[in-house]
Amino acid sequence: MKPAEDAAVAEKAAAAAQTEWYDPMSPPAPKQTPAVEAAAETTPSVSSDARPLRVYADGIYDLFHFGHARALEQAKKSFPNTYLLVGCCSDEITHLYKGKTVMTEDERYESLRHCKWVDEVIPDAPWVINQEFIDKHNIDYVAHDALPYADTSGAANDVYEFVKAIGKFKETKRTEGISTSDIIMRILKDYNQYIMRNLTRGYSRKDLGVSYVKEKQLRVNMGISKLREKVKEHQEKVIKSLRNYLGADLNMVYKILMPNVLHTQFHSAAKIAGSNPVEWMENADRWIVGFLEKFEEGCHMMETAIKDRIQEGLKRQGRSESSLCGEDSDSDS
Repeated sequence: MKPAEDAAVAEKAAAAAQTEWYDPMSPPAPKQTPAVEAAAETTPSVSSDARPLRVYADGIYDLFHFGHARALEQAKKSFPNTYLLVGCCSDEITHLYKGKTVMTEDERYESLRHCKWVDEVIPDAPWVINQEFIDKHNIDYVAHDALPYADTSGAANDVYEFVKAIGKFKETKRTEGISTSDIIMRILKDYNQYIMRNLTRGYSRKDLGVSYVKEKQLRVNMGISKLREKVKEHQEKVIKSLRNYLGADLNMVYKILMPNVLHTQFHSAAKIAGSNPVEWMENADRWIVGFLEKFEEGCHMMETAIKDRIQEGLKRQGRSESSLCGEDSDSDS
């Protein structure tokens, strides 16, 4: 082959090597922004990279619970060799975009530091992750549940929109049945009981942000609840005691006698409450204790009276049987 022909063949071969094969049935490749292309190039290969993969998880972590811990455990176990960084937003940014927290930022940071899955805590974490933050902390992947989180700051439609676009998002699963909001709702549902719980433990109404009237109402309600329990306890006690004498069901007898005892004891308290409600509220604890004492005394007197009447009836029955036996013996003789 001539040199000129050799050069022509080589030129055609080089041109063919540079020509991409085009399939008219395949869709065109999507165009990526320069930021996404650059980030994709820096995403490490799990199999080729021997260093620990730096996985980042973020959140508020208020009232840190096992749902938080499980999510962090999933993030930590995303890869065989993982270094888990956890970002926690400050009070300022959280209160601005989400609302008031129960725990302070320092308390939330410290809670995370005591979680065994966490290797490093990043305080004052940004609300939305960007490339600058990823580069600063050498983050390989961001771990979170896949639900879209509306970005109230206005930077994006989804807080994790950027990391999802660049292929650095690692999905975790939420734990059903537990969340910070659920815990707060439980407390609000039983608000009065928790207030009384802390009042009885020595907290003042000012510590709890409770008014004077509210405190007295709660104490009265608590006293009435205890009173009901005490009444029920005495009902069962008296019926059990009397049943030993009669060997029968005394529920009907008790229902007839007991209202008279209750009416007598409640009458004076109700009269005071109706004439002077303020005095009733201020002295409710003392009067309820006094009522219980009177109630116990009345139950004891009623029980004793019934026992005495039963014993008298048995004695009369015994004397009648003795006299009948005497008459029978006289007639036989």
